[in-house]
Amino acid sequence: MAGHSHWAGIKHKKGKVDKQRSAVFSKLSREITVAAKLGDKNPDMNSRLRSAIQAARSANMPKDNIERAIDKSSIATDSHLENIRYEGFGPGKSAIVVITLTDNKNRTASNMRTIFQKHGGGLGTQGSASHNFIQLGVIKIDKEEMGEDKVFNLATNAGANDCIFHEYYYEIHTNNDEIYDVKNLLEKEISNFISTEIEWVPVNKISLNEEDKEKMNKFLEILEADEDVQNVFTNAK
Repeated sequence: MAGHSHWAGIKHKKGKVDKQRSAVFSKLSREITVAAKLGDKNPDMNSRLRSAIQAARSANMPKDNIERAIDKSSIATDSHLENIRYEGFGPGKSAIVVITLTDNKNRTASNMRTIFQKHGGGLGTQGSASHNFIQLGVIKIDKEEMGEDKVFNLATNAGANDCIFHEYYYEIHTNNDEIYDVKNLLEKEISNFISTEIEWVPVNKISLNEEDKEKMNKFLEILEADEDVQNVFTNAK
């Protein structure tokens, strides 16, 4: 669920996999709770909540977990969660954008600063790294849903800007403010979506040497494990 930050070939032992799955469920639950709190608790009437639930189902989150996350939106009236963006640089002078959802800005800022420093990077001011990216609405669909021609025609007719074919999924790009309008039209033909998010897409990607790739793998793994981090984006290949 972390945008362009995933690297192929990282192997995990079962205990580590279970821990990471728990962290993913926690992040998804938090997004469901916030979406339900800010809008209607009926996903048919709340596009953000509907997308959060679809992402949770794609991650095989149990139905009970989803329902508890929605119910929590009525209980957690005293906690104030807000999105905060952090920017900086990692191995090989790669640009990094981190999107967090937190109820404690001081804790999150301290954690981000420590993680960046420990892995040879550094936090910058807002704008220091984000100028290497453009913000787009990104809708991801499993290739098993339908063929390339059909999804391309659907995306075009729905008003999408681009449709990119990856090995296992389709990636549909939209303007930020049009993502849910396009999504609503796609839902007439598609039931399952991997994710629907505003992503920071790199304008140009940079290559890393083998040493920096290893450092980047570890850096991103630690970042994504932080409980406040929702998404991480990098311009490194």
